Amino acid sequence: MATGLKGLAASAPARSGQQPGTELLLAMVEARLAAGNGDGVEPAGKAQKELETIEQQITKLESTSQDERTRQEIQQLHARIHALREQVSVPADAWQKTELARHPQRPNALEYIERLFTEWSEIHGDRGFSDDPAIVCGMAKFHGQEVLVVGHQKARDTKQKVYRNFGMPHPEGYRKALRAMKIAEKFRRPIFTLVDTPGAYPGLGAEERGQAEAIAHNLREMARLSVPIIVTITGEGGSGGALAIAVGDRVLMMENAIYSVISPEGCASIMWRDAMKRELAAQALKITAPDLMALGCVDAIVPEPPGGIHTNHEAGAALLDAALVQNLGELQKMPVSDLVASRYDKFRKMAHFFHQES
Repeated sequence: MATGLKGLAASAPARSGQQPGTELLLAMVEARLAAGNGDGVEPAGKAQKELETIEQQITKLESTSQDERTRQEIQQLHARIHALREQVSVPADAWQKTELARHPQRPNALEYIERLFTEWSEIHGDRGFSDDPAIVCGMAKFHGQEVLVVGHQKARDTKQKVYRNFGMPHPEGYRKALRAMKIAEKFRRPIFTLVDTPGAYPGLGAEERGQAEAIAHNLREMARLSVPIIVTITGEGGSGGALAIAVGDRVLMMENAIYSVISPEGCASIMWRDAMKRELAAQALKITAPDLMALGCVDAIVPEPPGGIHTNHEAGAALLDAALVQNLGELQKMPVSDLVASRYDKFRKMAHFFHQES
C-alpha cells in the first residue's frame, strides 16, 4: 500500500489554486476503498473520517478562490466526494455488522453509564463466591430517577481485557447481577441492562460453579421481577450469556449490534466444518437488528451515527438516551400485574412461526 500511495502522490500534483493535498487525499480514499474489495468495514470507516477532512479543506478553498477553473475543479471534487459517500454508506451485510458489533472502539458499559447516568454507585460480589469484573452493576440516576444499571463490561487494552475476561461472565457475575436486581425490586427502581458479550465463559471452573444453573435462575427470576426492565443490545448478544440479563419488558437493539444463539464462526464450523464460511453463516443466522425485529425478538432498533457508534460516542449515546426515556415512560404507566404478565407472554410467544388456517 505504501508504494501505491507514493504512486498516487506522484500522479496527483497540486493544481492551480487547490488546497495542497486535497486531490491526493481524495485519490487515497478511492484507492483504499477499491483495495478493500468488501472484505471489512474498516476501510469505509476510515474513509468517512477522511472525507470529512477533505470537505473542510474544500470549504476553506471555496472561501478564498475566485478563479473559474478552480471553481470547476471544486465542483468535480464535490461530485467525487458525493459518489464516495454513497459507496461507503451502502447498508452493511450480516458479517459486516458482526465486525461493527465487535469494533474495539465501540462504547462499553461503563462508557455508556458515564454518558447516560449520574451518581453511579457500583455493587460488587455475589455474596456466595466472589466478584466478577465481566459484569458491572450499580445504582444510578437516570434523568433524576433512581435506577439500577447492569451490563457486560469489555475493555480496550490487554490488561483490562484479561481482567474483564473479554466480557465473558462467570456464574458469580450472573448471581451478582440478580442480587442487585432483587435490591432494585425491593426499592421499586427500574432496571436497565446493557448487553455486549461473546457468551458466558465456558471454562472448567465456571462449569463447576454452575454456569448453566446461574443463567437459568436469572431467566426465571427476571421474568418475575415487579419493576420495569429495559434491555439494550449494544454490541454482541452472544447466546445464553447475553440472555441471562436480557429478559425485559422492552428489548432494544443498536443498529449495528448482533444477537444470536451462536457466533457465525461457530455456526460455520458446525455446519460446513469450515469457520471461513462465517459470512454465509452470519447471513443464515438472521442476527442483525432488522432480522430480529421482523422475527419479534426485539422491540425497537436504536439508530447509530453514520459509520457506526464507534465514530461518535456522544451522538450515539444521545440517540440511545432518547429511546430509553421514551420506553421507560411507557412502561411506568402500566400496572405491575400487567407489566409482569406482558413480559412473560412476550418471551413465551417468541419463535412461534406456525399459523392455524381457518
